[in-house]
Amino acid sequence: MSRNLGLTHSDIEDIIDYLCTVGNHRKVHFLWRPNLKNPGDDFVLELAVESECNYIVTHNVKDFKGIKKFNLKAITPQELLRKIGEIS
Repeated sequence: MSRNLGLTHSDIEDIIDYLCTVGNHRKVHFLWRPNLKNPGDDFVLELAVESECNYIVTHNVKDFKGIKKFNLKAITPQELLRKIGEIS
């Protein structure tokens, strides 16, 4: 799904620069792969665990079954927007 957000290349670069400024570099070095049905999703799980996230936001919630043992929940972007009050 492609959406035009009205952002210029300069806007996008500014957003990425900001995220790099406020982000924390993490070393992910877990050895418990594979854990998910799709091994390509394991890096997302590992990053979420290392960064102590509460949620993994994805359109493919079903691909993240079994992550409750990591104290995580997979939610859709729409669910996230509801949680933060952007939509009702």
